[in-house]
Amino acid sequence: MSPRTRGTARAGQYVALLCYLVFLAFPFVWLISTAFKPAPELGSLHPTWIPQHPTLDNFRAAFDEQPLLRAAANSLIAAVSAGIIAVVIATPMAYVTARHRSRLSTAATGWVVVSQAFPFVLLIIPLFLVLKYLHLINTLWGLIMVYVVWSLPFALWMLVGYVRAVPPELEEAAAVDGASRLRTLVSVTAPLLAPGIVATALFAFITAWNEFFFALVLLKTPEKQTLPVVLTHFLGAEGASDLGPLAAAAFLATLPSLVLFAVIQRRITGGMLAGAVKS
Repeated sequence: MSPRTRGTARAGQYVALLCYLVFLAFPFVWLISTAFKPAPELGSLHPTWIPQHPTLDNFRAAFDEQPLLRAAANSLIAAVSAGIIAVVIATPMAYVTARHRSRLSTAATGWVVVSQAFPFVLLIIPLFLVLKYLHLINTLWGLIMVYVVWSLPFALWMLVGYVRAVPPELEEAAAVDGASRLRTLVSVTAPLLAPGIVATALFAFITAWNEFFFALVLLKTPEKQTLPVVLTHFLGAEGASDLGPLAAAAFLATLPSLVLFAVIQRRITGGMLAGAVKS
């Protein structure tokens, strides 16, 4: 390939990447612009990207029309609980899977990962029946259980990569020095896994924070509903929407997951690749 051809191909790649980034950024830029536009600009036949007269009225209206703080508190309780419980369960499972490889553990890991491909509608009926039997329908604890089940496979997959990235020689050296198995895990392995555990917990948090379908089906009373469900209340029965307050509320609901994902995105990639490189 000639230098001119390589330069043309590289320019084409950059153009394609730029188009993709613009495509991804468009919804968020439109959301921010709409959230700060006054009503006359929202109804204008000639919309603009930048609000001509930015206002906070949409944010005030959003808080006045819907119980956003209570919904955010419900989402926070469900997401934090799901993140902590998922990590507590997945960490020992990941350690055993990574350190004691066998056909059974490989098959179990594969099945757990494949389960992530199951559609929500396939799971909602058996989950609904189980939660009904446990009297956990319309409770945050029931929703937390569903979020833990849903985030556990990917959490396990991530943590397996982090465990495999820890050299077994460190544990063997601690054992030679007389450390017990528990002492080795607590003093040697756990500190090295801490960044991965935090990243996995944040991933589970983001998954639960953004989840909509399970919360819509399982939570009936307004006092228990989470933030994604409450956002639908800005939509009218006939499809009409209160666009300004909806955009303002959606913008506020998006901020936590965006900030957390910006923090952990490199660690998520690192966790996935660590195990692959090690193997």
